[in-house]
Amino acid sequence: MQNSDGMHYAPKGKPAPVVKPGEFVFAAVGLDHGHIGGMCNGLMEAGATLKWIYDPDPAKVEQYCKMYPQARAARSEAEVLEDPEVRLVAGACVTSQRCALGLRVIAAGKDYFTDKAPLTTLEQLAAARKATAETGRKYMCYYSERLHVESAVYAGQLIAQGAIGKVLNVTGFGPHRLGAAGRPKWFFEKEKYGGILCDIGSHQIEQFLFFAGEEDARVQFSRVANYAHPEYPELEDYGDCSIVGANGATNYFRVDWFTPDGLRTWGDGRTFILGTQGYIEIRKYIDLAQQEREGDHVLLVNQDGEQHFRVHGQVGFPFFGELILDCLHRTENAMTQAHCFKAAELCVQAEMQAQTIGQPGQILHGPRLWHG
Repeated sequence: MQNSDGMHYAPKGKPAPVVKPGEFVFAAVGLDHGHIGGMCNGLMEAGATLKWIYDPDPAKVEQYCKMYPQARAARSEAEVLEDPEVRLVAGACVTSQRCALGLRVIAAGKDYFTDKAPLTTLEQLAAARKATAETGRKYMCYYSERLHVESAVYAGQLIAQGAIGKVLNVTGFGPHRLGAAGRPKWFFEKEKYGGILCDIGSHQIEQFLFFAGEEDARVQFSRVANYAHPEYPELEDYGDCSIVGANGATNYFRVDWFTPDGLRTWGDGRTFILGTQGYIEIRKYIDLAQQEREGDHVLLVNQDGEQHFRVHGQVGFPFFGELILDCLHRTENAMTQAHCFKAAELCVQAEMQAQTIGQPGQILHGPRLWHG
C-alpha cells in the first residue's frame, strides 16, 4: 500500500469471502484515480472475481493488468457492459465523468461502484437518482476514509453499541499531501475535480451522516481558498464547512493540501465524535504520540473510563462483503442509496455555497477575508 500518496492509497486486508470464486464477477473501468486499486482489493478480498479491466489509455490498462494478472484487458467499454457475467462495474475515472459512466453501467443492467466524489453537479445527481429509481440498480460510492479505515469502522461499531450515547457533534480534519508532480492535469481543473469540498470534503460529510445517524442535513457555511499555489489558479488548497443535521447533530470539518513532506504518511486524519455519554477520537493513519506511530487508534472516554484501542489488522473492512451481498440479494446493508446520494448532494451544495477566501496564492492580512 502507498502510504505517502493519498491518490494511490489502496489498503489490503485479510480475505473474508462472502461468495465462492466466480459467483460475483466485476470489472474495473476508468483508471484515472489510484483509488481503483483499493476498490478492487476490497471486493476481491470479499470473494469477488475481477474479470475485465478497461480504460481508453492502454498504458493504464497495462499497469493494472500487471497488478491483477487474473483479469483480462477489455477492447472497449462496450465489451464489458455487454458481458452478462459482469454484475458490477467499479470505476475511478475523472470526477466529472463518473456520473456519465454510472448511467451507462446502470442502463446496461449492472450495479455501479464509483470512487468519491460520485458526481460534481446537482444535474448529475438528479440523473443518477432517476436512473436508480427507475431500474433498481445501485450507484454506490467508495468513501474510503470511513469504509477502508479500520479505526473508523470500529468507531462506528462502538457508536452502534451505544458506547457514547446519542451523537451530538462530529468534527473532522482531513489534511492531504498534494504531491503536485504526480497529479494528472485534470486534478487542477475545477470543472473536472469538483473543488476541494466536493472532492476530499466528501469523506468528511459522509462520515458525519453515518456517525450521527442523520438522513438529512443542510450546509450552514463553507469556505475555500488557494493560499499557496498560484501556479494552479483553479486549485483549492484549503476548505472548511459547517453542517447541521435534521435531528440536531452538528458537523465542522477542515480539509487541505498542506501535509508537510516530513510526515511519513499522506495525512494525519483525525475525527472527534461527541455523544451524550462520552466521546471518541479516531487517529486514522498515524499517531505522533505513540513511539511506533502506526495508525488505526481509537480513543474512547465514557462512564466506564478511558480506553485506547489499537485496531490495525483486527477489524477488517465489512463494507465490501456487504456490498456484494446487497447486489446479489437487492438489500441495503452496506450503504443505502439515499445515504450515498445525500452525502453527494451536500458535497456539491457546500462547494456551490462556498465563500472564496482571498485571491489565488495571496494570504490576506486584515479584516477583509473574502470576496464574491
